[in-house]
Amino acid sequence: MARTMKAAVFVEPGRIEIREKPIPEVGPNDALIKITTTTICGTDVHILRGEYAVATGLTVGHEPVGTIERLGSAVTGYQEGQRVIAGAICPNFNSYAAQDGYPSQDGSYLAHQGACGCHGYQATAGWRFGNKIDGAQAEYLLVPDAQANLAPVPDGLSDEQVLMCPDIMSTGFKGAENANIRIGDTVAVFAQGPIGLCATAGARLLGATTVIGVDGNPHRLDMARRWGADVVLNINDCDVVAEIMRMTQGKGVDSAIEALGQQKTFESALRVIKPGGTLSSLGVYSEDLRIPMAAFAAGLGDHRINTALCPGGKERMRRLMNVIQSGRLDLGAMVTHRFPLDQITDAYELFSHQRDNVLKVAIRTF
Repeated sequence: MARTMKAAVFVEPGRIEIREKPIPEVGPNDALIKITTTTICGTDVHILRGEYAVATGLTVGHEPVGTIERLGSAVTGYQEGQRVIAGAICPNFNSYAAQDGYPSQDGSYLAHQGACGCHGYQATAGWRFGNKIDGAQAEYLLVPDAQANLAPVPDGLSDEQVLMCPDIMSTGFKGAENANIRIGDTVAVFAQGPIGLCATAGARLLGATTVIGVDGNPHRLDMARRWGADVVLNINDCDVVAEIMRMTQGKGVDSAIEALGQQKTFESALRVIKPGGTLSSLGVYSEDLRIPMAAFAAGLGDHRINTALCPGGKERMRRLMNVIQSGRLDLGAMVTHRFPLDQITDAYELFSHQRDNVLKVAIRTF
């Protein structure tokens, strides 16, 4: 086995490039994964642009599909050569947050200074790949706490079919779960990018009987219909808030899912929920949000606003792959473009500029 590998590393804002790095050493609780397929996330684009700070030289990426190359001495129940995935969030299940029911937060109660000058909890503590440790856009990936984070890929499922499980499927489904959806509900999903599409699919699977997909891209609205939207609304063709209120006879939707991370979509989602309704927020916001008093009923509307970080861990991954294996949902079709690892800078250029109707790119490493 070679001692070095190719990896996509963050160099400086505007530059992610392929470099040679040492193949990681395996500790007793780790597993070394030979990556076969990975992808690029919107968060990686924020890193590329310098909008989310990571260390210079860090390998980016957090969506691994591959085979076990080497197991740590304390890791049992797996075997070398086995096909596996690991969640984008790879928590330590011994942490305080995990024991408290929030494993994605990992329990890293680290003091950090926020934009307001105050110190507090690091809300991305469970996100390690491509954030705090080297990530998946490489030939090999070291998975910490492997016993809790490795999930075997069922026979018959391709890399591309399970590629969405580590992050966007888990995130989108969590958005639907956080929306408190009941059988027969009406749900509006604002933004139909990859995560929004997964939220749309998750809302249908949870029992919503009217799912409204909102976006400004006709191609993505067509995909929303494919994955569960009963009605699609193009923001360029109508006043979406007014149209949703008309459709619901002025009652509003039972819940709304915001999957873009902008003030306008957050506010629109808030304006269309019924009294007692839920706004499930999936967007990553880059500035302070404002809550209009009227839309929030001055705080008297019994509204709920839920936020989430992508759930990880092997049981979460097993459940998501069960959905795919059952035939209820095939997200392999979300892969619209494919690149070898050597051409990942071209993939970033395509994906970051949202050209050619791209949804997700598959990066093949071998």
